[in-house]
Amino acid sequence: MEDDIEKLLAKLDLDGKLRLISGASLFRMAGDPSIGLPEMPVSDGPSGVRGENWDERDPSVSLPSGTAIGATWNPALLTEIGAVIAAEARRKGVYAVLGPTMNLHRSPLGGRHFECFSEDPLLTAEMADAYVRAVQAHGVSACPKHYVANDSETDRFTVDVRVDDRALRELYLYPFERTVEAGAWMIMDAYNSVNGTTMTESPLLNEPLKGAWGFDGVVVSDWTAVRTTESAAQGTDLCMPGPPHLWGEPLAAAVRAGEIAESAIDDKVRRILRFAQRVGALDGTPQPTPVFSDEQAQDLVRRVAAQAMVLVRNDGVLPLAPDTAVALLGPSAGEPRFLGGGRRP
Repeated sequence: MEDDIEKLLAKLDLDGKLRLISGASLFRMAGDPSIGLPEMPVSDGPSGVRGENWDERDPSVSLPSGTAIGATWNPALLTEIGAVIAAEARRKGVYAVLGPTMNLHRSPLGGRHFECFSEDPLLTAEMADAYVRAVQAHGVSACPKHYVANDSETDRFTVDVRVDDRALRELYLYPFERTVEAGAWMIMDAYNSVNGTTMTESPLLNEPLKGAWGFDGVVVSDWTAVRTTESAAQGTDLCMPGPPHLWGEPLAAAVRAGEIAESAIDDKVRRILRFAQRVGALDGTPQPTPVFSDEQAQDLVRRVAAQAMVLVRNDGVLPLAPDTAVALLGPSAGEPRFLGGGRRP
């Protein structure tokens, strides 16, 4: 693989390299016909693989939320869930599913916490590890997110999280370390800052992520999280979405002026080409995925949802008699709300 990557890299001039490290559009990674690389769609996917359409034209299997999956305490379920996710991704022409979301529940007011597994780093790590292995076993990339400490919805684009080294490593970084051990092909960095530096430029991308942990995949920015042209000298490899603004012509000018080393760009391109090989984009032969009928997918969703229901105390109410009537109360009984009350999949 590495020899092939070097040969492809040698065929690219600076402009060609820069095209690959910024998105082609909102949810597409750029391609390059001169090296046989097509554009590669990616998709949001905490509760199902949306694909490139955002409406009812191409519906998805609506999976239980990350919090529900975490509440099962059953990583083995992720083997089946990962297979469904990979199958949905392949059906929609998607090369990477932007999940799992694995930040920690730090407040009941966190509007995106339904996507995350738990407030507990060990449970989060176990479930995220299983998710990555299960999805990527079928040739579709997972993308653990959001690295790191993106645990608040309040000022989530700009908040500066001040955290000491022990808490950072034992609570917030540990689940991500486990996904690297699981072989994640892509990781998304976050909007927030940590200890004074925005995450798309954070030294934490190099150490421990790419250094001590040996992550050799793509670090993709959260959408619009890249703030400067100079950030291209740091650990973020792919600036999303496209077309590029900060990493387009301004970055080309900075490299040609010697302000940013072309070797830094080369490392990013290598990672993107490695990703493309792993998902089968370069040779046009992605790995086959399982086929699920609607009935099979519905059965899985029902089983996972049932295991997610945790009874705090049973005062003899359960088990219910077969003829027991159960009332569903409140507005959600009439119009169910998925995705944490409206968040996209």
